[in-house]
Amino acid sequence: MKISIITVAKNSENTIKETFESVLRQGYPDLDYIVIDGASTDKTLEITESYRDKFNGAMRVVSEPDNGIYDAMNKGIALARGEVIGILNSDDFFTSDDALKTIAAEIGTFDALYGDIHFVSRDDLTHSKRYYSSKIFRPWLLRFGFAPAHPAFFLKKSCYEKFGCYAADLRLSADFDMFARLFGKHRINAKYVEKDFVTMRLGGASTQSLAAHLECTGEIVKSLKKLGIYSNSFLCSFRFPIKFFQLFHR
Repeated sequence: MKISIITVAKNSENTIKETFESVLRQGYPDLDYIVIDGASTDKTLEITESYRDKFNGAMRVVSEPDNGIYDAMNKGIALARGEVIGILNSDDFFTSDDALKTIAAEIGTFDALYGDIHFVSRDDLTHSKRYYSSKIFRPWLLRFGFAPAHPAFFLKKSCYEKFGCYAADLRLSADFDMFARLFGKHRINAKYVEKDFVTMRLGGASTQSLAAHLECTGEIVKSLKKLGIYSNSFLCSFRFPIKFFQLFHR
């Protein structure tokens, strides 16, 4: 089974090596690896080119201005040749060396597969600060703003072709919008695997400030309303106690 992994990057010279190394360590024989660079001005492209030969033809690189991270993801999806697509951003890396083998072995006839992730500080990649388990996810939890861990979500390309890509007009929560569409509207058949797939550095756009949290909540409510799923800002605030509980699950 060919698996496409898309890495979106912009000025990621300090982190992208770990991303590349974690993909190489997979040793997956049928890999399609796409790097979408947003016209970086640091050494990101130089580092990327230094890794190209190590992927033995599996890496393709596009570098050009984009309209944000979700626009870049959509570019990668359009280029993907794999039956299954995953997103591994340039701040993140695969937690274990058998992530892609697990996906290939477990996804079968399911539309998607999803698992867990954990967060680390930017200056200590060995100590878990928060564990995000997708185990409790059920589609009815969407109205409370809860969704599977996006970096540990792997979807068949046929579903992107049928149900669409990311809403690039949303700045922080197009991933949630995608989940609401896939699980809430189209009722895809997905499988949860109890595995820590991806390690993420803290400090992403949606986790940096109260203003970002409020903006994200507003986008989530807007997405649910558009799909006819009842919710409001109060209901969506219930996702924060879940996140607080995850601080103690490491």
